[in-house]
Amino acid sequence: MSKPKILLQLDPDPHPSSFDAVVAIDAGVDHLLQYHGVAPAQAAPLVHGAIFTRGGDDLRRTAIFIGGANVADGERLLDAVQQAFFGPMRVSVMLDANGANTTAAAAVIAAGRHVPLKGSEAVVLAATGPVGQRAARLLARQSAKVRVGSRSVERAQSVCDALSAAIDGASLAPVATGSAEETATAIDGAAIVIAAGAAGVELLSEEIRKQASSLRVVIDLNAVPPPGVGGVKATDKAKERDGQICYGALGVGGAKMKIHKAALAKLFDANDQVLDAEEILAIGQELVW
Repeated sequence: MSKPKILLQLDPDPHPSSFDAVVAIDAGVDHLLQYHGVAPAQAAPLVHGAIFTRGGDDLRRTAIFIGGANVADGERLLDAVQQAFFGPMRVSVMLDANGANTTAAAAVIAAGRHVPLKGSEAVVLAATGPVGQRAARLLARQSAKVRVGSRSVERAQSVCDALSAAIDGASLAPVATGSAEETATAIDGAAIVIAAGAAGVELLSEEIRKQASSLRVVIDLNAVPPPGVGGVKATDKAKERDGQICYGALGVGGAKMKIHKAALAKLFDANDQVLDAEEILAIGQELVW
């Protein structure tokens, strides 16, 4: 008889995410163990407690999910979890702090349904934020030509430098988007725009969007009014507006949820998986939409 599926939810925040907990249960986890306020130095005892209680094929029935609101904290916790593994004593682990990986994967997949990503000109607005960095990273991995947008071109350059160091042959360019004029210049000639800014901040006006004749796909990941892209509604899902295919945050959200659940389920296929942005994108690409 197979042992139950146990998921350790490690969260650096004061309270573990209820959203992540509900998704885990809906994904088929039998037992959810939640730990909050977890710092990297505290990871090893939790990991060892999970891996020393099971062995052999039973190890794949235990997995770890790293969440929290801060992606950098999640990344440090992921490193600490992996360092606690040794030899065959390991379990699969997934990082989706702030939903950055699953949201970015859903956005990139949505864009790729309408435009071949390889060689396409794509702009990520607010690309220095957690979701924006992941979107730029995944687009670059798909061989798109990515313009990394930020109010600070220096911060955009830092993201480009980091991604270029990690991705061979990546085509990345920083673009300033601190004003309407700069944003219009930044998106000129682009086929794809993904807006990944903070809630309630308009990054691209409706007027400038309409004037961008090259744009074929526009994705706004902000669900809180005002929209991140003018004229795009949160519920838009492949909605044609002004000759552009538009997605709002809720329109992308359904795909994000499917990817999240599928990735959680895949954790229990083996005990040696690490699901970060690229692995989560690959899982999403295998789903039937």
